[in-house]
Amino acid sequence: MQATVALNRGELRRYIARVQDRWRLEAAFLGGAVLADERGAPPQRERGPEYVVVLVSDAYDQVPWLERVYTAGSLWDALEMGEPAEVHCYTRAEFSRKSVSMPAVREAVWQGLDLLKQA
Repeated sequence: MQATVALNRGELRRYIARVQDRWRLEAAFLGGAVLADERGAPPQRERGPEYVVVLVSDAYDQVPWLERVYTAGSLWDALEMGEPAEVHCYTRAEFSRKSVSMPAVREAVWQGLDLLKQA
């Protein structure tokens, strides 16, 4: 049986603060296996990424996609959180398309944790 990682809400708030120091966020969501574990998902399942972070900011409009993802990903403290995160960074227009077309993004939005409300 795999040990589960506890969801560190304090570090999630610090992460969002670090991201917001660089870009004003319109939305931020957390999904992934760790959140599913916390909500009682059965251990015998395909886990997928431990953390999926979806960040939405119109400030990304002038930032190349790879630079956004690299920077936002480098702000994630994998040691503190117990695992790395799969980070998605979109403008509002990109987000409206990706939240329909990408299952990981859609799940983080529909079933995940709203990180701006948690902050």
